[in-house]
Amino acid sequence: MEISFSYKVKEEIISKINSKPKADVCLMGMLTFCNSLSDKEIVFLTENKSVADFFQLNVNRICENENAVTVTRMAKKKDVTLYNLSVGSEDDRLNLLEYFRMDSSRRLLPEDLPKGKFYPQLISGIFLACGSVNNPEKKYHMEFVMPSVDLCNDVGALIIDNFQIVPKHTERKNSQIVYIKESENIIDLLTIMGAVNSSFELINMKILKDMRNKINRAVNCDNANIEKSLKAAERQIEDIELIDETIGLSRLPDNLQEIANVRYNNPDYNLKELGQALNPPISRSGANHRLMKIAEIAEEIRSEIKT
Repeated sequence: MEISFSYKVKEEIISKINSKPKADVCLMGMLTFCNSLSDKEIVFLTENKSVADFFQLNVNRICENENAVTVTRMAKKKDVTLYNLSVGSEDDRLNLLEYFRMDSSRRLLPEDLPKGKFYPQLISGIFLACGSVNNPEKKYHMEFVMPSVDLCNDVGALIIDNFQIVPKHTERKNSQIVYIKESENIIDLLTIMGAVNSSFELINMKILKDMRNKINRAVNCDNANIEKSLKAAERQIEDIELIDETIGLSRLPDNLQEIANVRYNNPDYNLKELGQALNPPISRSGANHRLMKIAEIAEEIRSEIKT
């Protein structure tokens, strides 16, 4: 199975949780956004084994019961395993809810939040539970899928007030989505959550994509200029052939005869190259001036032919 960018981000976040206080706050974020949360049922679903192991380890620790969490593995398409983690004992569920002063209302109210220095771990836990981030090779997009507008507002306010990142909101089916599309904001939030390597990967991909875009724009501009030059050369050669077939090139002044012959024999030359091929060489604007004179003569001949 190919590991997604989002999967790697979550693994990196967990690898940076290096103390019990940080683990507690991270677990608080995960529980707030788990699939079921009440004294009757606590269920957490994830496709990431590291996330599942983290949840099981820390719930068991807080409940002081190594069997507090029951893990059921369910196979999904494309070799993906869904981990269903449930807290089976009512005593363990009550202990867990009391430990975090939580209930089924699932709000992130100021009086229930941890100290500000632990907000990065709180955001990390929320991301582990309901967040995802796209492969930056494809597009820049991070989102949190939430069960209610109230939680959307709570998380949005938390991110805006503390990290000066302004997420957007939308609704998808029966879920509320908080999302970020600006690459700089995604980079900042990854760094805040501890996914520094993933942040650098996104930065490098952004640099690479920007370089590709600049190269493509330059190539497209060059191609457009080449096409424009070829069309201009084609018109100029038509003018020269018309003059040659009617009054003859020998009737032209020497300077126009010279540039007419160079142009006819070198249809791929740009104006600068045409000017340099003359004896003595002249500037780009000088070459353009002589070709315009030839065009005027050709246009007079066409007018006479029509009449």
